[in-house]
Amino acid sequence: MVELITAGEPMGLFIAQDKGSLKRVKHFTSRIAGADLNVAIGVARLNHTVNFISQVGEDTFGERVKDLLQEEKIELKGLQISSDWKTGFMLKGLADNGNPETDYYRKGSAASHIDTKKLAFLDFADTKILHLGGILAGLSDEGYQATLKLIELARKHDVQITFDPNLRPTIWDSEALMIKRTNEIANLCDVVLPNIKEGRILTGKTSVEEIADYYLKNLKSRIQQVIVNLVDDGSYSKHRRPDGNYQTERVAAIKIPRIIDRVGAGDGFVAGVVSAKLENLNDRDCLKRGSAIGAIQMQNIGDNEGLPHKEELETFFDSINE
Repeated sequence: MVELITAGEPMGLFIAQDKGSLKRVKHFTSRIAGADLNVAIGVARLNHTVNFISQVGEDTFGERVKDLLQEEKIELKGLQISSDWKTGFMLKGLADNGNPETDYYRKGSAASHIDTKKLAFLDFADTKILHLGGILAGLSDEGYQATLKLIELARKHDVQITFDPNLRPTIWDSEALMIKRTNEIANLCDVVLPNIKEGRILTGKTSVEEIADYYLKNLKSRIQQVIVNLVDDGSYSKHRRPDGNYQTERVAAIKIPRIIDRVGAGDGFVAGVVSAKLENLNDRDCLKRGSAIGAIQMQNIGDNEGLPHKEELETFFDSINE
């Protein structure tokens, strides 16, 4: 039984060992990154079964992705291997403010050439949630079609679908296309999880309440819940109840002594929410777990190394409740 299926682009990651502009850095350490891969790892570490859908190259980073998935006990059945295309990678700098410089090398990557036909063989029979991000759809038309195909398959098995827009303007042909296709995908899902900046870009609205209503009150939308990561201001949820009324929740941000690296914190937030939903926690507890894992991740330099196991998460909650 696989509780969660997710899909996206895994990448090689070079992290600068020296501060300063990336063009001047001479020493890097290498790891593995990718927004949806981070979510998969975060959920798996909380003792849930996960299948990660993607394609990597027949290359060093492809092998490292496979090794990492095996280490994290994530299923490899959905991972395609290409001898024609390479695994993408990125560079990430060091910054005192927690917002490092990044540089992506993902155009034409193996993930952007994912074979949609192979997705038909996925088993959704016992799956509780399909989690998708907007990056795969932005990489290429194949990625966009793969996203739609996964939604179609999930619907046939009555699987809940969560969606993180994960806007990356540089991978799209235009901002207009990014907004159009991202909202198209969002409206096919049950739960949408933008951060506040993404919500404003996608809806043209300013307040978190207006952003939520933009999706929830769209008669053509399937969305039942909007969860907005307010970053330094906490998080917000608006949920359509079975009786047609709405339930809202808002949770304050967790204060941490020092922010080392914000990259990956949003993925930690999503992993917290998705894992909480797999455990049928209420909306407030979903937000609290998301905020906690996001805060933990900001205290680590890698994209996913800091994602906590169950015991570590419980210890963190104990420490902030003292």
